[in-house]
Amino acid sequence: MNSPTAPANELVFRWDRPGRGKWTLGGFLFGSLILHAVGLYLFQIVYPPAVTLLPPPGRLSLIAADTDEGRVLLRWVESEDPALASTTQALPEAKALVLPTIQHAPSYLGYQPRLRDLPPPPAPLRIPSARPPAPIERPASAPPTSTQAAPTRIRFSSEVESLIPPQLPDLKFSAVNHESPEAARFLIAVSRQGDVRYCFLQASSGDAALDTQARKYVMAARFPAIRQSQSADIPPLTWATATLEWGNDISIPTNPAPGAQ
Repeated sequence: MNSPTAPANELVFRWDRPGRGKWTLGGFLFGSLILHAVGLYLFQIVYPPAVTLLPPPGRLSLIAADTDEGRVLLRWVESEDPALASTTQALPEAKALVLPTIQHAPSYLGYQPRLRDLPPPPAPLRIPSARPPAPIERPASAPPTSTQAAPTRIRFSSEVESLIPPQLPDLKFSAVNHESPEAARFLIAVSRQGDVRYCFLQASSGDAALDTQARKYVMAARFPAIRQSQSADIPPLTWATATLEWGNDISIPTNPAPGAQ
């Protein structure tokens, strides 16, 4: 930075381009080129590289028996052969030993061995049968069971329990399938005249046909006790529940309708 006494027209930093930089770089490059040329001259011309000589070719010497030196060398090799020195050689004047031809006679031809008798076979081990053959017994026929009659019953809640016995129609229900139905529950409304004004299904029996028959049966019920009392405390509609518990008096068709299970 410049001092405070510097003129105002001068900059805080000097941004002018240096003038010697390019000449210095050029001088270094020229000097490097000169040094490379001198080194090439010294190592390639003044001190030439050493010449590499190839090894001499291999030589093969043959021992021929037609020369005196070859015959002497071959005799020495034959006399010093360890295989010939370790073997027993017969004399040239000795006769060869010829073995006589003898026919082989096995020992079992002159002696007949005595054969042993076979041992008796073991007794067969048989597991006794768990079901030996026997006459078939006829199963005793089961005595017929008598089925007790369990009629279908209807139960009312405590709101109309004091008005029982009501007047009910004859019970006659017919199911569509062979499955045992569940108890059907209805919400009923009894008027002051003693008839069932409203009837709503709350719990189904599992059979739509039985539910429809049970609803008609509940709607046909009458409570004459309400009509005869003529009490002012009785509301216009008395709400209660009616539950039908099914018995075995329901008629089941022999051939169920198609689609019924």
